[in-house]
Formats: sequence, structure tokens, C-alpha cells
Amino acid sequence: MRIDLHTHSTASDGTDTPAELVGNAAAAGLDVVALTDHDTVGGHAEARAALPEGLTLVTGAELSCRVGDVSMHMLAYLFDPDEPELARERELVRDDREPRARGMVAKLRELGVPITWEQVARIAGDGAVGRPHVAAAMVELGVVETVSDAFTPQWLANDGRAYVGKHELDPFDAVRLVKAAGGVTVFAHPMAVKRGRTVPESVIAELATAGLDGIEVDHMDHDAPARARLRGLAADLGLLVTGSSDYHGSRKTVALGEYTTDPEIYGEIVRRAFGAFPVPGAGG
Repeated sequence: MRIDLHTHSTASDGTDTPAELVGNAAAAGLDVVALTDHDTVGGHAEARAALPEGLTLVTGAELSCRVGDVSMHMLAYLFDPDEPELARERELVRDDREPRARGMVAKLRELGVPITWEQVARIAGDGAVGRPHVAAAMVELGVVETVSDAFTPQWLANDGRAYVGKHELDPFDAVRLVKAAGGVTVFAHPMAVKRGRTVPESVIAELATAGLDGIEVDHMDHDAPARARLRGLAADLGLLVTGSSDYHGSRKTVALGEYTTDPEIYGEIVRRAFGAFPVPGAGG
């Protein structure tokens, strides 16, 4: 089985619609794909309706979190999307996205970048606007060559010159809320140092004690030493180890299925969840 547990659609900051994403996942030879848009479950219904035969959909979200002054992302799988407390927190984060993006546009203009809010809004379309949309506008203007090049201290990285914070969950609350909603939690790309500061390993240990299920190890932003360190840490803490593409369509160079999760780990994630269940494709 080929299993990719971290992808994004136009419901947040990917370039594939949810229907296109599941179609492309099947074409890439995946057996299981998780749709984990930022702080939203808005793409799940469309992905279900278009799910090709032979592909299983795992519903999820990538939750924006913060420890002290360090941002982090928490992947949440197979939770009940209607659980009110978790739904309320996702809404608070989404409501803060537009003011935050407008703030980044203002900072970039102060730095001499001729970006406009109208340009960013056009790129975002109906998706939840975020930094990748601002970065894509910078690519259009020729300020940077790729979206990834905008995520540096010079521009949009955490605490970068044009960075603006937003409402973010405490990760311990995120673990508690997702668990209460019947879901499973995995710390996304915990050693992606090029994105900015990362949380200390001591915090990962505390999160494990609080109920964190796993950490994402095989990821494009982790080099070989980081992956080895994370595997050792996961073994020490009894955490599941996942791998995934963090696919954003044309906004990133990574392909669907470029990094995958072991079928036994996937089986354990499904076993632990009770808020929702994987959706088998029926040729929709």
C-alpha cells in the first residue's frame, strides 16, 4: 500500500481542487490519501464525492498551533468535524487569516514590494487565505523565484520581516480537543528548521505524555540527520512515525506520494480513531 497522509487543496492553500486532488492521488498510484487543509474541513465533501474506486480518503486537518513564541502545525486525523469545541477553535483561526494576510501585504509594501491585497485575494480564490498565497503573489511579481523562497527570515518565515502572527491553538489544547473529537494527532514536520524556530524536544516529550500520537518524520523539509534524530525520539517516546508529501499542487515541487507512511502505522491510526472512519472509493 502507498499511503500519503498530508495534502492540501484549494480549500486552504493548495492549487488542486479537492476533486482534482483525489483524482491526481489515484493517478499517482496511491492507495490512501489524507486531505489535511489548514484549519478547515471544507474540502472533505467534494473529495468524497469525487473519490475514485480503489482510493481511500482519510479526512483530517492541519491545525495552527503555537508554543510560546514558536509556531507549529498539528495534523489531526479522523475526528468528528461537528464536535463543537474543536469546530469553534478552527473557526477562530480561519477568521484571523484575512486580517493577518492583509497585515503581511502592508509590511511587504513598506519593504518596497508592489504587492496588493486584490492580487492575493485573486490567488486565494475561495480558499482560506494564508502565507502561501502571499508568497505566490511575490512569485508573480518576480520578487522570489518560488513559493518556498518567500519563507525565509528576509520575508515570510516565522518572525521574518513581513511576518504577522495569527490566532493559534495551544498544542496541548489541540491534542485534548482532537482526542475528545475521536481523532488522532501527529506533529507535522517538527524539525523544519528552514521555516523558522522549532519547538524543543522537551516539548515533544511533554506532548507525548499529554496524548500526542505521532510525529511526521519523512518530509521534504527534513534532511537525513533530522529524520534519524526524529526516529530515535519517536522510539524513545513511544510515538508513531509517519511520512507524507505535504502536497500543495503547483505551489511546491514535491509530488503526491513522494514520502509515504508504513501500512502498519496507518492501521494503528485507524484503530485509535473513533470520530470518523476512512472513506473507501466507489468510483465517484
